[in-house]
Amino acid sequence: MKANYSRLLTKLAGVVGLASVSLLITLPSGANEVSNNLVAQASSGALNPRPSIFNEPPYNRGTRSTPDAPDTPRTPRVTPPATPPGTGTPGGTQNQTLLSLAESSPNFKTLTAALKAAGLTDALQGQNNLTVFAPTDAAFAKLPQDAVRDLLKPENKEILLKLLTYHVVSGTVLSTDLSSGEVKSLEGGAITVKVSPNGVMINDANVVQADIKGSNGVIHAIDQVILPPDL
Repeated sequence: MKANYSRLLTKLAGVVGLASVSLLITLPSGANEVSNNLVAQASSGALNPRPSIFNEPPYNRGTRSTPDAPDTPRTPRVTPPATPPGTGTPGGTQNQTLLSLAESSPNFKTLTAALKAAGLTDALQGQNNLTVFAPTDAAFAKLPQDAVRDLLKPENKEILLKLLTYHVVSGTVLSTDLSSGEVKSLEGGAITVKVSPNGVMINDANVVQADIKGSNGVIHAIDQVILPPDL
């Protein structure tokens, strides 16, 4: 699916209320506790009191239009296709934390910088099992350059934290555990998962490398930065 970045910037322009969602993937009962712990760990210090840096030029390029609600297939669990050659878990990564995996990968340099700026490094090397839908450097490069630069500024830590925790799900969810439907992120917003013979999509992003396993969870690399419903 080709990304619509005019719509992407429009989404960043305003803040709207979270819509209620139904979960088609059951999460561990401690998901809310994990989410609260992550936010508490990362939210120390003065944060930007504005709802979003994208309310100001050059990002406020129009008003937000409400997209049609996505169709949620209610079909039996579908197993994704086999991981293509060259993807999947590199040897020995099970002994590395999620943070170590991101730091050691040549594809997650921007993500690693963002995790450090948001104060999430301790959470990703802790004992809580997590699943990270990790945007690659190429995914971040699709955003306006000024947007990435501004998100990494200390005064925008609150927004960055919200964006990054939307890419994280509680528990270890492998590709074989995914089915079409919705799953709740640690940020609180719903992520739409679509499993088909062509692969797995997370919102509008494609999973380009699945099941990078670590000692405290798993990373699935995606080709776009996905946005919380209210950002």
